[in-house]
Amino acid sequence: MDLDLRKLRYFVAVADQLHFSRAADELHIAQPVLSRQIRALEQDLGAPLFTRDRHGVALTDAGRQLQADAGPLLASAHAARRRVTAAARGGRRLMVGFRAGIAVAPAVRLFSARHPDVLVDVQRIEWDDQAPMLLDGRIDIGYVRLPIDEAGLRVAPLYAEPRVAVLPVGHRLAGKEEIREADLAGEPLVWHADPSTQPTRHPHPNAGYLARGVDETLEHVAAGRGISFLARSATVFYSHPNVTYVPVPDLAPDQVCLAVPVSRISPVVDDFFAAAQAAAEITSECGNYEMWQRGGPAAAKHG
Repeated sequence: MDLDLRKLRYFVAVADQLHFSRAADELHIAQPVLSRQIRALEQDLGAPLFTRDRHGVALTDAGRQLQADAGPLLASAHAARRRVTAAARGGRRLMVGFRAGIAVAPAVRLFSARHPDVLVDVQRIEWDDQAPMLLDGRIDIGYVRLPIDEAGLRVAPLYAEPRVAVLPVGHRLAGKEEIREADLAGEPLVWHADPSTQPTRHPHPNAGYLARGVDETLEHVAAGRGISFLARSATVFYSHPNVTYVPVPDLAPDQVCLAVPVSRISPVVDDFFAAAQAAAEITSECGNYEMWQRGGPAAAKHG
């Protein structure tokens, strides 16, 4: 039995809303049509996906499993459609995603020397769209920072870099040459995800602000709402008059990786993957990451 992607999209809408009328409105179809499609999907799969009673709609165990699997399946189908459309238009183009502070240019130069006919475009990505943008085909390859949901992805470590504390200029530790993680125990934390992903073991237990990107992080810190942490390379690109950076040598380093969808089979993507790894090795041998970012290998070797 082949899984009908249209029915799967209908299922996802109901699973997200847990309400057939609202899901039907979102899909712009009549509720009876949606109900028939869900019943047909349940019949195809041989399992009930929802329970329906006077208390409302709830997912069954089978429904919860399908909800977990549906996202990658739909994203993969969407990505395939994007790739086919791009191929039909002719020309060759590679979209590279990157997190803030990561230099893509060195790998682009190495790759373009071998593939001058391929247009390499770049797009900055944030922590919450690293995996979705890879899986749905908006980017072909990504420079990502851990943590990332690796389901459906091939993720390879590229390099690690130290973190720095991001402090308001009036903070008691601002101006220090370096500090220890323990010095920041109990500080409210501006961070971008759930507590299990925070780089420090000692944040304030009940306070903190959610920030999606570096710009938001700096504004929260400057306003005195908490401290944060960034990879050292991000400080080369971002500054703020009311924020200062202080190294924290004993903090776990930030891990930069390359990621591509497991389903993505492309010699061009593989070649860029290899170029990115080669550029990282050159950077490591030079031992001067910031100089590489500013001027490439020549600057790094003579910096």
